[in-house]
Amino acid sequence: MGTGGDGEKAAPALPLEALLALGLDQRTAENALVNSKVTANLAAVIAEAGIKECDKSVGNLLYAVATKYPTNALVHRPALIKYVLSTKIKNPAQLDAALSFLSNTGPDSLDVKKFEEACGVGVVVSIEEIKSTVTDVLEENMEAIKEQRYHINVGTLCGQVRKRHPWGDAKAIKEEIDRRLAEILGPKTEADNIKPVKKKKEKPVKVEEKKVEVATSAPPSEEELNPYTIFPQPEENFKVHTEIFFSSGNIWRAHNTKELLEKHLKATGGKVMTRFPPEPNGYLHIGHAKAMFIDFGLAKERNGHCYLRFDDTNPEAEKKEYIDHIQEIVHWMGWEPYKVTYTSDYFQALYEHAIELIRKGLAYVDHQTAEEIKEYREKKMNSPWRDRPIEESLKLFEDMRRGLIAEGAATLRMKQDMQNENKNMSDLIAYRIKFTPHPHAGDKWCIYPSYDYAHCMVDSLENITHSLCTLEFDIRRPSYYWLLVALGLYQPYVWEYSRLNISNTVMSKRKLNRLVTEKWVDGWDDPRLLTLAGLRRRGVSSTAINSFIRGIGITRSDNSLIRVDRLEYHIREELNKTAPRTMVVLRPLKVVITNLEEGKVLDLDGKMWPDASDTDASSHYKVPFSRTVYIEKTDFRLKDSKDYYGLAPGKSVMLRYAFPIKCTDVIYGDSPDDIVEIRAEYDPLKTSKLKGVLHWVAEPTPGVEPLKVEVRLFEKLFMSENPGELENWLGDLNPNSKEVIKDAYAVPSLATAVLGDKFQFERLGYFAVDTDSTPEKLVFNRTVTLRDSFGKAGPK
Repeated sequence: MGTGGDGEKAAPALPLEALLALGLDQRTAENALVNSKVTANLAAVIAEAGIKECDKSVGNLLYAVATKYPTNALVHRPALIKYVLSTKIKNPAQLDAALSFLSNTGPDSLDVKKFEEACGVGVVVSIEEIKSTVTDVLEENMEAIKEQRYHINVGTLCGQVRKRHPWGDAKAIKEEIDRRLAEILGPKTEADNIKPVKKKKEKPVKVEEKKVEVATSAPPSEEELNPYTIFPQPEENFKVHTEIFFSSGNIWRAHNTKELLEKHLKATGGKVMTRFPPEPNGYLHIGHAKAMFIDFGLAKERNGHCYLRFDDTNPEAEKKEYIDHIQEIVHWMGWEPYKVTYTSDYFQALYEHAIELIRKGLAYVDHQTAEEIKEYREKKMNSPWRDRPIEESLKLFEDMRRGLIAEGAATLRMKQDMQNENKNMSDLIAYRIKFTPHPHAGDKWCIYPSYDYAHCMVDSLENITHSLCTLEFDIRRPSYYWLLVALGLYQPYVWEYSRLNISNTVMSKRKLNRLVTEKWVDGWDDPRLLTLAGLRRRGVSSTAINSFIRGIGITRSDNSLIRVDRLEYHIREELNKTAPRTMVVLRPLKVVITNLEEGKVLDLDGKMWPDASDTDASSHYKVPFSRTVYIEKTDFRLKDSKDYYGLAPGKSVMLRYAFPIKCTDVIYGDSPDDIVEIRAEYDPLKTSKLKGVLHWVAEPTPGVEPLKVEVRLFEKLFMSENPGELENWLGDLNPNSKEVIKDAYAVPSLATAVLGDKFQFERLGYFAVDTDSTPEKLVFNRTVTLRDSFGKAGPK
């Protein structure tokens, strides 16, 4: 089964005394116990050695075995330990050679003769041989010895001796060199005790240059330039993936045999094969964008293939709407699947493997209820039906398949290890009965495989090289590999990465579904959600999302909360380069230019891009300037101040792309707070130099209102950074997360905007045309504001 040694015992947790009994010093032993991985390896080594104490030299070698042993050759570790205990391998040089040999051997059979030759088993280097070689080496270096005396590099001399006697005792070599140097040089002089001064490297003469301060940043690391360098090549998939510890003390070491790996490589041509496996039970969110970036991105970077595989094992939750959405959004994100497959495509193969498991005595039909299964798992008790005869389970499983047993009356469970500390080894359910037609497979089946049973097996059947998932699946590794080892199937390389958590939102499908179904938001594509459909509707591009994902990396770091500002930074960076500028007034305040003659309209040029050339007509849009213009209500105050750049009585401001205007009068409505109109004069010669520059919109022709548009402003959906942790998370919804401005005024050129168009509304932010737009009225969503709080901190 490719386990590399069933029946080997796993030792319990180690006390400090157990390590001290090996001859380890106190500090080394204490440091070892702090590191859980080192502790586990030491426990396994001690268990395989079958000893409670030993002398210091053997103990130090066993410690080195525990900390340095190559994981791809764990099947040979017990053999190496025997060599150490018998002192056939008795020094660090021999052990290092042994570890190197075993690393190259991997799980293949051990050639004992070549192994012993490689690490000097049986080779004895006498003291006389060491003395003779030391004499030769010292004579060869005599000139340097006499010149440098006791400042000579003794390590270099030792290395020259060990090169000729690799298995010689390093301590004996050092002692002999020290003794001979004392004979040659005599007692140390005062000069010998002075530490030599290192010569400073001469710096080249610099040509006097004018100093210019330039802000520099560290060059990007290789992983930042190419985040996929951390993944191994397909042909390297022969190492032990994981050690499966059983409560009985047995250990299964999951790895591919040479035959399994060769068969796999032949089927794939050695290409990287990954898969993106969403469940079709909801819309994809930005966390799925990270999964796509890793799954599709790795395959693309290695010139391989990535499947889009629908994990459709639950017919009750799946809808065609979700399947269609997922396929469409994957393409929108810029990824092209190698093939679109479904777990249900493999239902027949999965069923046949289930029968094979039963015949091997590794699965059984169970009649416990869900509550009983939970209780027995907590108490680590076996099901009463766990040891029923194989033939009986085969018949009952066939009855399940034929629909002869009621839903909930039976399940097929894997016979794993009910007493295991890892609950994911507690006889997980492989099949359950559901009399529900399947959206893809129809009504052929009334038994459906579980995720835990199907996922690893379909990975193997599709010859996936890298099975990549989020860290919460880490504890399922033993179960994943248990099933593949039990069936003798090819084992993909599994790697878990940190889940993407972003502030002020929720990304749990259950919570998202509740927000949608209970109408807290306006559907799965509500722009306030971080679903990919919602982000797209808001005006975010797939390029900005992928840039954000690349920036945060794909490591196994903790699931820290990423501030939403960081995502907004990447969105803003892209839109700053791609969104043309235009002008819209959200809350219009009428301004009458009293010194501009009635009926006169000036056609001015507005810049679509800040650095547009004045001679490039394609980079400009027409802005009509007439007697009646509109500014933002917030850009006018009755009382002026030094830090205020807007309009006030008697004050002048510049209208963007137009002229300075000076407020000459204020027209009130029914109350002093109700300002209905401003009177102003413009300066056609532009003689004033002003700090305040306002955006504005004018009547395109006298008496005709400007273009009316609807503008939707969005804020964070939740008030708390991490609402998912709150018991009453719905109570944290931001009541001001959406504001609709029905009658904003826009420049005439916006009338031709269509779905997909994005703009910077000057001084207001970046906006995109919404799907609710009609020929009669355009609707714009604010994608992101102009203000950038994250970028100032220096993002990646």
